[in-house]
Amino acid sequence: MQEIQRPVPERRTRSVGMIRKLVNSRTQMLSLYNDLANKKPFNDPDESTELLGEFCSALVDYTANAHFQLYRYFAENRERRSTVFNVADRIYPRIVDITQEILDFNDKYDSEAQRRAQLDQLARDLSKLGENLAERIELEDQLVNSLSANSRHSA
Repeated sequence: MQEIQRPVPERRTRSVGMIRKLVNSRTQMLSLYNDLANKKPFNDPDESTELLGEFCSALVDYTANAHFQLYRYFAENRERRSTVFNVADRIYPRIVDITQEILDFNDKYDSEAQRRAQLDQLARDLSKLGENLAERIELEDQLVNSLSANSRHSA
């Protein structure tokens, strides 16, 4: 059976859509991260745990969106542009490691009871998570730039 080749504009549109979804979910998550980090030293447990719950939800949405919109596409070897695939292949192992650390953070603060019980550890955990998110974003931007550059050259 012969594989159907999609026209370049359709692939470019798909790439732009994936990038837009990723950036939107990332922006929302980072905004909540910033709001939460600005609440240190977390003196108001009610306000802190509520905001932490919102942040965890956005964090999981961002992580899932990135995985299902972007990384799964590469993991299934559906990318044909070698320059884009090479970037994805190089960064994907670290993305997987960081994803696990994100999920571990979320699991630790999964319920309101857990959030309240561990509020004294939140500043340290947020700092570590922030470092991981910064690295992940840097890696994602390499992929986004590769997709964008490749789309411009295909036009």
